[in-house]
Amino acid sequence: MVALVNGKTVSCLIVFILLNIYGTYGLQKDESIPNVVLILCDDLGYGDLGVYGNKLNKTPAIDKLAKEGIMFTDFYSASSLCTPARAALLTGTYPLRNGMAKNFRGECVIFPVDEMGLHPNEITIPEMLKQKDYKTALIGKWHLGDQKEFLPTRHGFDYFYGLPYSNDTPPGYKYRKEKKLYEHPEIPLLKNEEVIESPVVQETLTKRYTEESVKFIKDNRDKAFFLMLSHTMPHGPLHASKRFQGKSKNGLFGDVVEEIDWSTGEIIQTLEDLGLRENTIVIFTSDNGAPNKPANRSNFPLSGYKGTVAEGGMRVPMIFSWPGHFPKGKKCNELTTMIDIYPTLASITGCDMPSSMVIDGKDIQYLLHNPEKELTSSPYFAYYLLDQLQAIRAGKWKLYLPLKQKKDMWNRNFKEAHLELYNLEEDISETKNVASEYKEVVSKLSVYATIARNWIGDEGYVTPNSRPAGYVPNPQPLKIIRD
Repeated sequence: MVALVNGKTVSCLIVFILLNIYGTYGLQKDESIPNVVLILCDDLGYGDLGVYGNKLNKTPAIDKLAKEGIMFTDFYSASSLCTPARAALLTGTYPLRNGMAKNFRGECVIFPVDEMGLHPNEITIPEMLKQKDYKTALIGKWHLGDQKEFLPTRHGFDYFYGLPYSNDTPPGYKYRKEKKLYEHPEIPLLKNEEVIESPVVQETLTKRYTEESVKFIKDNRDKAFFLMLSHTMPHGPLHASKRFQGKSKNGLFGDVVEEIDWSTGEIIQTLEDLGLRENTIVIFTSDNGAPNKPANRSNFPLSGYKGTVAEGGMRVPMIFSWPGHFPKGKKCNELTTMIDIYPTLASITGCDMPSSMVIDGKDIQYLLHNPEKELTSSPYFAYYLLDQLQAIRAGKWKLYLPLKQKKDMWNRNFKEAHLELYNLEEDISETKNVASEYKEVVSKLSVYATIARNWIGDEGYVTPNSRPAGYVPNPQPLKIIRD
């Protein structure tokens, strides 16, 4: 019958059919490829959320996310410090392998006007996802180098809106290196590679990050997208918008956490309103544990805090949700780590991982389908502080290694460390050293420590598979572009 219709009518009919098949604005994305929203908090402790036991901070949106997905109880950051943790997350490797375990001065993190950054050759999560034509955005904190060669837009992100480093870097601070005098500038807010505000107004950061995130989702609703919402908060100094100031039962810190919860709810609601929730993976976690001050932060029931390899420094909240694909309302008690996110997303999306470089993480998709099964993603987990291997975990056992000078972020007088063994299944707070009772366990974990040294590295030893950080010889401060 179509053959009897004149050419003009046939053309209109074809257009009508194509519009119904592909939609008004072109080809629709492959629905088998999920969107990914990765929400990363800064210094949020294991015990700071309601679903993890906090009685003061109200976090209904995050608690609901856990009920709709899987809550991990034994999930670890690869570092208890900002820069190395973020480098590990984005590359799927231990910080010592990707060159970001410490800065070139041997200190903890990258500072403003630093010559160091994430090496351009590293293949990050957003760069990997480009295989499937993902649109990508980083909204929030970066902290992997503030020179243009190191910015998010040079590492696979199509769009960047946020801070290049931490919000606690005092302007005017001076330091010398190799006869050069460096000075910290005002903290800048960047849009892509341009400074749009300096100094940044921190009170409205969480609100503005959320608005930018919602806009990115709406603008890319018909494409596969990867959004990394990397909150500046609750890293100190703490700031909340007026709407949340003085509203919580836990002081300013509670206000900040509750605004992050509001932000999470806004993101989820946007996905639901656009009909994208069932085709979007949402991951919620923190870069490391809470610091020891102020007292209303919480790593409970864990011992220790940020900047240590105690559980409170490196075990963090983690929620993984994908409705209709993975179980909901479940807990996973298996050992999992931040570096597992990279290979897991590669497996889910069908992307190939880099063949030219080592990826330390493991695909945990089996655990996402079977969260209550026993299957450790890796035979051991290595706890590093900067470049020093300080502890090892295998199964329920954690062994602190004997060290002549144990590095300490908060005390420059390094002290000798003795052998300690803890059963984390029975003693999550690390209160009872049972090394003398389980010598065979000590021997087994000591072997794992030797394997880790040879495979990942240790202080003074770089493995053949290690990679360097990026380097810029004459770093320059980012300057605001004025009309």
